[in-house]
Amino acid sequence: MRSKNLGLIVILAAILILGGCGCGSYNSLVQQDEVVKNSWNNVQSDYQRRADLIPNLVNTVKGEANFEQTTLTNVIEARAKATSVRVDPADLTPEKVQQFQQAQGQLSTALGRLLAVSEAYPNLRANDAFRNLQAQLEGTENRIKVARNDFNGTIQNYNTKVRSFPTNIFAGMMGFRPRQGFASDPGADRAPQVQF
Repeated sequence: MRSKNLGLIVILAAILILGGCGCGSYNSLVQQDEVVKNSWNNVQSDYQRRADLIPNLVNTVKGEANFEQTTLTNVIEARAKATSVRVDPADLTPEKVQQFQQAQGQLSTALGRLLAVSEAYPNLRANDAFRNLQAQLEGTENRIKVARNDFNGTIQNYNTKVRSFPTNIFAGMMGFRPRQGFASDPGADRAPQVQF
């Protein structure tokens, strides 16, 4: 009779310990998941800030009578495409993050072309509104970089927790999977060619 009670107590203690570990692991994973979602929202917010600045920049550049219309059109189209790609923080699949990153990369390329071409227009470069917008865009690009780095840091913390033992057992049972952060654009490993 005593050994039966002792066995029952040991089994109950094991169940309580495993249940406590499971609850703690689950709550910890939920916290990390929310941090990842918040970090993604910050990334999107900074990209939205850039998208909001672009119409002002385009309108300022339009004031230069003979500015290349195709360059402006490319920027407007790239902005429209970039703002149409939305990724739900609860569904951050590698494919969706890649699609978002590609759309934003196309916008970055179009903006870079716009700013490079603007160098040929001294009246535009002397325009205070253009210079102010250019400085705001530069600051926004820095904010985007910081937000992307912060996002990658939260992804690393989350993935470490999801893959660590014994949390990985509960993570698999509860549907928590490793996530992918931002990666460099293809070709970013090669130095750009500068020609004068």
